[in-house]
Amino acid sequence: MIVENAIVMPPAARSTCIKTERIEFMAETARIPCGCDAPDMLGGLMPVDDAVRLARSLARPLECVETVDLRNALGRVSASDVYAPRAMPFFDNAAMDGFAVRLCDLRANGPWRLPVIATAAAGSALTAIDARPGACRIFTGAPVPHGFDAVIMQEHCRLAGGKVSFEAMPAGGANIRRRGEDIAEGDTLVCAGTIVEPRHIGLLAANGITAVDVRRKIRIAILSTGNELTRGGPLGGTAAIYDANGPMVAALCRGALFDAHYLGVLPDDLAAMTAALRAMAGQYDLIISTGAASDGARDHLRAALVAAGGRVDAHRVALKPGKPVFFGGLGTALYTGLPGNPLAAFVGFELFVKAQIEALAGLLQGPARQARAVLRGRVRRKPGRTEFVPVLIAAEAGNRPVVEPLGHGSSATLYPLSHADGVVVVPAECASLEDGDLVSWLPFPRSTRAFGV
Repeated sequence: MIVENAIVMPPAARSTCIKTERIEFMAETARIPCGCDAPDMLGGLMPVDDAVRLARSLARPLECVETVDLRNALGRVSASDVYAPRAMPFFDNAAMDGFAVRLCDLRANGPWRLPVIATAAAGSALTAIDARPGACRIFTGAPVPHGFDAVIMQEHCRLAGGKVSFEAMPAGGANIRRRGEDIAEGDTLVCAGTIVEPRHIGLLAANGITAVDVRRKIRIAILSTGNELTRGGPLGGTAAIYDANGPMVAALCRGALFDAHYLGVLPDDLAAMTAALRAMAGQYDLIISTGAASDGARDHLRAALVAAGGRVDAHRVALKPGKPVFFGGLGTALYTGLPGNPLAAFVGFELFVKAQIEALAGLLQGPARQARAVLRGRVRRKPGRTEFVPVLIAAEAGNRPVVEPLGHGSSATLYPLSHADGVVVVPAECASLEDGDLVSWLPFPRSTRAFGV
């Protein structure tokens, strides 16, 4: 859920059930190994991988759990393992329409011709079947009568005059789904930390489970900063611009995992920022701001955070765009300050905020999102920071997408990103990528479906 307010005004106080752990920045940086980003460390910048690890390490899974009806569990995160209450299938049943037989009735050589002495349909209780030789007409999903040990599919049979004939001897257990062959009693159906998807709901419903324990939604506050920003309508002057970051970050926080509140624009004023942040303490699990994160004369946000009783754990990352990211906390909430330039804010969210959200939600950490692609064209740049370049899928080569840069552009514009299929990751030490190079990239979801990456 996204709640939008025109001015910074936190909602009514609500209890929070998380604990955050302060990571001392000096201790962290002392353990950072020298590597490809080493030149930037000399300038006081954290390598991107270390910044991602730090951002994630500051978060702890929410401890509050709630039980929801299975119909409302879609997109939520399971808080505990869910076990099978019984074996599945619940009973031996027919895998297809046909005729159930006892192998002991099939003596000598075929063909065989047996009277049809019973019928079994899905959902119908079986009546006693006498022991005389014969076949039971059976339909898919029906329980297999006691003593019958094979089902012959109806396409291989001929029915006439109340008798069924067939020519091939069936194997024992043919076309029978045995009790418990899919799932044993006590098997894990859904692991804790799983985002519940339709397939999980189907599995749980099939096992008679109607409610699941899930983690509470993550309460997120979203702030923009800057005297120049306005929300739609006429611009307030020749120096005014529209706020892109607030709506974008709010959209990134839309879904079943979130209870997100867009709180509007903070002015470039230390006292106003401090008062607004102080009023927010204790209301949220994560606070995300954009802008005022650098070291300019009007970038007051870090000072305001400390003045409001918060802390700054780390600042400045060897990232392009997005160097002036900072990580901290305010009361029990994590605080992540993203740059004001929209492309930089988007990249920072994808790298750092998503990692924090995964940790807060208690998600099982899946495989890395990066994939491999073939580059068409060249990228020239000054090495020193890991860079993310918007790219467009131009073709396919051997099951790999061929991606083409949309131009470096400016971190203040979202135009190339809006037309991109993903972003190529340029390593910090790399001065150029050449045509035909195999590169790492982060595909956007609509791109992964086409190329299976």
